[in-house]
Amino acid sequence: MSTKVSDHILQRLREWDVEHVFAYAGDGINGLLAAWERADNKPKFVQARHEEMAAFQAVGYAKFSGKVGVCAATSGPGAIHLLNGLYDAKLDHVPVVAIVGQTNRSAMGGSYQQEVDLQSLYKDVASDFCEMVTVPEQLPNAIDRAIRTAYGRRTVTAVIVPADVQELDYTPPTHAFKMVPSSLGIASYAPVPTEDDVARAAEVLNSGEKVAILIGQGARGARPEVEQVADVLGAGVAKALLGKDALPDDLPYVTGAIGLLGTRPSYELMQGCDTLLVVGSSFPYTQFMPELDQARAVQIEIDPHMVGMRYPFEVNLVGDARATLRQLIPRLDRKKHGDWRKKIEKDTARWWEVMERRAAVEADPINPEYVVHALDPLLPDDVILAADSGSAANWYARHLRMRGAMRGSLSGTLATMGPGVPYVIGAKFAHPGRPALAIVGDGAMQMNGMAELVTAAKYWREWSDPRLIVAVLNNQDLNQVTWELRAMAGAPQFLASQAIPDVPYADFARSIGLGGVRVEKPGEVEDAWRQALAADRPFVIDFRTDPAVPPIPPHATLDQIEAAALAVLKGDSDRAAMVKQGFKAKVQEFLPGRKHHQD
Repeated sequence: MSTKVSDHILQRLREWDVEHVFAYAGDGINGLLAAWERADNKPKFVQARHEEMAAFQAVGYAKFSGKVGVCAATSGPGAIHLLNGLYDAKLDHVPVVAIVGQTNRSAMGGSYQQEVDLQSLYKDVASDFCEMVTVPEQLPNAIDRAIRTAYGRRTVTAVIVPADVQELDYTPPTHAFKMVPSSLGIASYAPVPTEDDVARAAEVLNSGEKVAILIGQGARGARPEVEQVADVLGAGVAKALLGKDALPDDLPYVTGAIGLLGTRPSYELMQGCDTLLVVGSSFPYTQFMPELDQARAVQIEIDPHMVGMRYPFEVNLVGDARATLRQLIPRLDRKKHGDWRKKIEKDTARWWEVMERRAAVEADPINPEYVVHALDPLLPDDVILAADSGSAANWYARHLRMRGAMRGSLSGTLATMGPGVPYVIGAKFAHPGRPALAIVGDGAMQMNGMAELVTAAKYWREWSDPRLIVAVLNNQDLNQVTWELRAMAGAPQFLASQAIPDVPYADFARSIGLGGVRVEKPGEVEDAWRQALAADRPFVIDFRTDPAVPPIPPHATLDQIEAAALAVLKGDSDRAAMVKQGFKAKVQEFLPGRKHHQD
C-alpha cells in the first residue's frame, strides 16, 4: 500500500515525539482520520467535545509537559472553533501546532461549502508560521518548521492541508531546483548576554539597598538561581500569575502574586523598593510596579521583542534566565538581611494570617475563600492545578501556596473563560500518574466544563492516577464581572446579564460514571476535599458559595470598598445608611491601624 500524505503527516509527528493530538473529527480531515486508523491511533487521537476545548487541552498539555501541544480540526467551522484556544497559547507564549483541513483545491475560490480563507484567518494567531500544503513535496518541511518554530519562538503555528491533498500519494522532496528538503530536531540552547551587559546589571543591583525581584514563567527553570540571588541581595520575590509555580510559597521572602489578583505584601514590595530585577516576566500592569522614577531596574528576558516595555529598565539582558543568572551571581555583592528583608518577611507572614481570617468570615451559605483556603494544606506535593478566569482565579492566586513539585496555571494574558477543565485534562495526558485539580466558576462550568467532563469520563481509566478533581464555585452569578460593575460603574448587579441558573453539577458527574458531591455547609467543605482527593475516578465538588464575598484588589482603598458595598445595597436606604456610617470602622477593626483595606 502506498504512503499517503496523511500517513506521512502522522509519521512525521511520531518522529517529533508527538504522542497526543487533541482533536475533533470532520470531513475536512477524513484523510487524516483514515490514516490514524492505519497507524493504530499513533499519535493518540484525543477526542474533545468541541474544537475550542481541543485547543485548550493542547495548551494545558504544553504548559505542563514542556512539549509542543498539537491539535487538529476540520475545515471551516472546526478551524474557526480552534481560534480562542490558539490565542490563549499565543498570548501565554506556549508552543502549540494546529493541523487543519481545507476544502479540495479544485473548489477553492468557488464559495464552496465550509470554505474559509484559513490563511487570512490564521494570519495573526499563527503569525510566525502558517502554511498551506498543496503538493506532497512540501512535506516534511511544513511539519518540521511548524514544530520547530513553535518550540523556538514559544508560539502558535499552523499547517493547512486541503482534503484532496491528504489523499495523494506521498513523494518526498528531491535533490532538485525549488525543492526544500528537511530534517528533524531542534537543539536546546541557552542564550546569554555579553559580559559587559552583565557587569552593568550587577552594578545596578549592587547599588540598591531595597531590592525587589519579580519573576514570571520564564524563571521556572531557574528556581535555585532565583533563590540564590534573593539571598545574596536580601530581596523579596513577587510572582506574576503565570509564574506562580516558579518558586515555592513556603519561602518566607516570597510575597506571592502581584497585580489585581495579587497580595498586599507584593504591592508593598513594589511600592517600597529602590531597585528592581525582573526575570522572565512581561507582567503588563505598570501601576503595580514601582513609580517610574523610583527604582533602578534590570530585566532578564529570553525574547528580544519583549524587553524594555513595562518599565524604564536601565539594563535589558537578553538571555535564558538560568544561564544569565549564573553569569550574574558571581558579580553580586552580598547584602546584610536588615530591616528591608525583615519587613518583607513580616508583611508576608501577616498576609497569610489575614488570609486565614478572611477565610473564616461567615458567609451565606459558604465563603468561597474558605473553600480554597481549606484545600491548601490538603494538596499533594505533586498536584497540577488550574484555575478558570473570574473570581475563582482570585482565590487560586491568594490562598493556594505552591510547594514541592506542584504545578499551576491559568489563562494569563487572554484571561478567557473556559480553560480550567480542559487544561487539567491536557495535564492528565502529560502526567497520567499525577493528580490534577481545577477550580472553576459556575459560569465557566456551564460554558464548556460540563461537556468536557464527558471527555474525562471517556479516558480516565487510561490514567495510572485517576484523580481529576473539578471544584465548582456555584454562586449563580458571573461574579467577577458583577464586582467590576459595582467597583467601576456603581451598579449593584444587572441580573439579566449576571444571574445564571443553579445546575446540579455533581449529579451530572455521577450520571456519567464519575464521582461527585454537593456541599452547602461550611462544615462539609474539608470532608468533601478529602473525599475527592481519595477518589478512584474523576470527581466534581459543587460548592454553594456566597456571591457577596468580593474579590478585592490588594491596593483598594476603603472609599472604593465602601462604594462597592453601597452599590450592592442600592434600593435599601436603611442598610445603606448603616453601611456608610459603620463600614470604615468595621474594616479598621478587621485590620487595625490601617488607612486602607490593605489585605
